[in-house]
Amino acid sequence: MVTSHSPGNTDIAPDVPSVPHDLLDQCAREPIRIPGGIQPHGAVAVLRPEDLVVIQASANLGAILDRPVAFDGSQTLGDLVGPRTALENDVRLWADGNDTTFLEQYQIDGRTFHVSGQRTSQGLILEFEAFDETERGRSTSLYQLLRDFLDNSDGLKTVADLSAGVAAEVQTLTGFNRVLIYRFDEDWNGTVIAEKGDGTLPSYLDLRFPASDIPAQARELYRTNRLRLIPTATYRPEPLIPALCPTDGAPLDMSFVALRSVSPVHLEYMRNMGTAASLSISIVIDGQLWGLISCHHAQPRHVGPQIRAACDFLGRIVAQQIAARERAAEIDERLQLKNIETELVAHLARAPGFQAGLVDCASQWLALTNSAGAAVVTDGIVLAAGKAPPIDSILALVEWLRTRNVDQIYATSTLSADWPPGKDIAGVASGVIAIPISRLHASFILWFRPEVVQTVRWGGDPRAAKATDTAGRLHPRLSFEAWKQEVRERAQPWRSAELLSAADFRGAIINFVLQRAEERAQLTEELQRSNKELEAFSYSISHDLRAPFRHIAGYAELLGEEEPNLKALSRHYLDGIIAAALSAGELVDDLLHFSQLGRTNLKMSRIDMTKVMAEIRRSLAITEGQRPVEWEIGVLPPAWGDTTLVRQALFNLVDNALKYSRDATPPRIKVWGQDRPDEVLYCVEDNGVGFDMNYAGKLFQVFQRLHRQEDFEGTGIGLALTKRIIDRHGGTLEAKGAVGQGAAFSFTLPKRQTGGNRGHA
Repeated sequence: MVTSHSPGNTDIAPDVPSVPHDLLDQCAREPIRIPGGIQPHGAVAVLRPEDLVVIQASANLGAILDRPVAFDGSQTLGDLVGPRTALENDVRLWADGNDTTFLEQYQIDGRTFHVSGQRTSQGLILEFEAFDETERGRSTSLYQLLRDFLDNSDGLKTVADLSAGVAAEVQTLTGFNRVLIYRFDEDWNGTVIAEKGDGTLPSYLDLRFPASDIPAQARELYRTNRLRLIPTATYRPEPLIPALCPTDGAPLDMSFVALRSVSPVHLEYMRNMGTAASLSISIVIDGQLWGLISCHHAQPRHVGPQIRAACDFLGRIVAQQIAARERAAEIDERLQLKNIETELVAHLARAPGFQAGLVDCASQWLALTNSAGAAVVTDGIVLAAGKAPPIDSILALVEWLRTRNVDQIYATSTLSADWPPGKDIAGVASGVIAIPISRLHASFILWFRPEVVQTVRWGGDPRAAKATDTAGRLHPRLSFEAWKQEVRERAQPWRSAELLSAADFRGAIINFVLQRAEERAQLTEELQRSNKELEAFSYSISHDLRAPFRHIAGYAELLGEEEPNLKALSRHYLDGIIAAALSAGELVDDLLHFSQLGRTNLKMSRIDMTKVMAEIRRSLAITEGQRPVEWEIGVLPPAWGDTTLVRQALFNLVDNALKYSRDATPPRIKVWGQDRPDEVLYCVEDNGVGFDMNYAGKLFQVFQRLHRQEDFEGTGIGLALTKRIIDRHGGTLEAKGAVGQGAAFSFTLPKRQTGGNRGHA
């Protein structure tokens, strides 16, 4: 949301003010490359390369050269300026060569002309401009001015200082009332970052101008043709004769012609601005239009070719120096961020997991991109640091990023413009960098920046950028009075060094994850080998111990029968031996059964769980005797699995429920099932002693007990055995409970799959 303020008025406007699409289309269609005419301070002739015949010329060519001109294609360059003159000879050599441009000064009838040329597919285009003799004496001073600027520019360390120095130098060179250094942003809005004026024209320093003031096709011409002079905004263009080039019957392309007539809309724009003359020098860095040196004068003003050449040279030098300063600043920042990355990665290498390692080093994590908040999302789990959005918003953002198939990096300073729900978290996350760290899952590392509420000063209301009259002709805006706009939902833009830092860190994290995956794979292989060895050992020990414990119990019972007159204390000792041997025997049997689970193939079939539950009740009735138990057996859908093992799993859960609810009055056991699309759920509930959920993780571990053995008998293997059975079937086992309120154990079994069964894993 953007609130705009003007005197006595408050309006709502978009973040980057825009022009209606129909007007933008009209701007895009305007034939600025083929205007059909030139500015009248010079003249143009188009020559056929093979014989230098004048096939097209501006209507004022004769007036400029003070020579008669035939526009019927019967005149050569030699006929026009004199045969065998230096100009004709040089142009003929140029026509026979490979150079694309031509530039020199010539005497024609005692007058000096600046002659430049362009080689095009339509012919050789020559431009004639009378040389201002007053400039001839400035050659030495121009050289001195440029040399002094180059000597002094080394002390201008920042782009702002350099821009201010350039503005002052260009004003000295050209004598224009006002010189602006105009820089484009990522949306092609331009901001005046430096200015030098004599007070004749109003100051535009720090004002912003909308992208629609300089349409895309005009910016492209600024990029390719770096200097343009308009001596007067009220000139009448000189037409080309004939209107279409005879070479191809098309309008003459004058993209690189310095005298090219400019758009009438631009001339009206200049007049509305109070500017009678202008000179534009492009600042092009790495082939991209970075900005402009824009000169304005309140009265018509002509600047000769020598001064223009000096300004062009200065613009190129300044572009190189700005590029050098920006690169130096970026390199310095990259080095700082790289040091942070190195420190952070070193810590992650020592951390048990990179997610926890990031949180432990939150300051470095945030500093990596100069962010206020960050988050890492893996397997639906969010860990955040600093000022980050709520977890639900982060998960929603990650899901949106997943749908966009982000494979390298996503970065924005206006999240709500791409993702409308981002408006709700603009206060902490108007700016976002997201890097994916998995190709299979929605796993991302994200950095956040809050919105920066700022007041932008525009050079006139940008919403009134262009309009049309009743005849449909396009007109520029009339007002350039400063206009303020409050911008929201926009963060500080990400710099190139910060984006590169995030991209580099992504590579480091992916390598880290791959390395950990290899380590886990190796560890898993070692654990599997150790497990097999332990299973074999456990099976061997359990098998070998069964007979001795049975012998101990048997001999103790025989001894008691043979010696009926044993003292009471001796009889007590003997009973203890028998009980201990039987208990140890049960433990050995359970261990043997537990170890066999990893060595036994599952025999999968359809299981009638209702029948299985009935068998379990009959088995338990024998051991439970006449205990009053309230049973509630619900519908139990059939299962798919190993009948013996599944029966054992359910038996263990029901037996546990009876054991831990025996002190309830009365004990209540509820067993029920639920048929689901891909699996079947079974649940056993009781009203017994329950357990503390904080210790639920121990329930399914071997020999782990949550109650004293003196209170509840057992070997501590039953639940571990049950979990192993369910795991072998590819199911899940869960437990819920509360102290004194009972417990509920539930497990799932996958349904039979067409073409195979997960239970055979």
